[in-house]
Amino acid sequence: MDLSIIIVNYQSQEKVLKCLEALKQADLGDLAYETIVVDNAAVGDLAQVAAAFPEVKIIKSEKNLGMGGGNNLGAKNASGKYLLVLNHDTAVKFDAVKKLYQHLEENDKAGIVGPKLLNPDGSLQYSCFRFPKLHTPILRRTFLGNFFPKHLDYFLMKDFDHAATRAVDWLMGSCLMLKREILDKEGKIFDEKYFMYFEDTDLCRRVKDKLGYDVVYHPEAVVVHDHGRGSADKPWYSAPFTDKLAREHLKSWFRYFFG
Repeated sequence: MDLSIIIVNYQSQEKVLKCLEALKQADLGDLAYETIVVDNAAVGDLAQVAAAFPEVKIIKSEKNLGMGGGNNLGAKNASGKYLLVLNHDTAVKFDAVKKLYQHLEENDKAGIVGPKLLNPDGSLQYSCFRFPKLHTPILRRTFLGNFFPKHLDYFLMKDFDHAATRAVDWLMGSCLMLKREILDKEGKIFDEKYFMYFEDTDLCRRVKDKLGYDVVYHPEAVVVHDHGRGSADKPWYSAPFTDKLAREHLKSWFRYFFG
């Protein structure tokens, strides 16, 4: 098996259907691949997915394992030489998956590769970053960021041409293809102490610093990501008290920097 595609669902059957339809229309060449959908908490009904895509393997989790845990469950049931972690709110462009696969095949040093992400309106979505400083999340989530625009621009890598393929610090976890050796060496993809947020940052840091692979941004592969920053929906001063996602973001921020 060349490739295992892992999609985690949480009460989002319509998005999963659109994601799978984009994959069906994509050019994967002669790749032998499987698609695994992990139903986190199994509170919804994926009957439409099962009917429309009978070839898809659906794995039900009795509880919500979070993004990291859900993808790890999918990886345990995957047999591909490479693993593609794909968010349910994405739509791969025609040859994106094939281009990511080819890059890993042709570059021994690369451990993870990710595409250029676009917003639904076609504008660039910043998806490759430099590693954050302790105060970076505070600047991103509060008015204080208005006083330090250079720091945020540096974090978002606004200073480089997003049409160029290059090694970066870390990539947004919405679409990541990685070599199976990472799973074999680490025993899992993501550290499950991160329920949501920072799991992709942590993964890329481990892959770079511990395993010695490159993390590569590959803009010739293009994926549309209907990204909603759920933890930033509420005002910064009230979000930790009123929004579960904002609390999870704070927890992950603390765990990333303090263990």
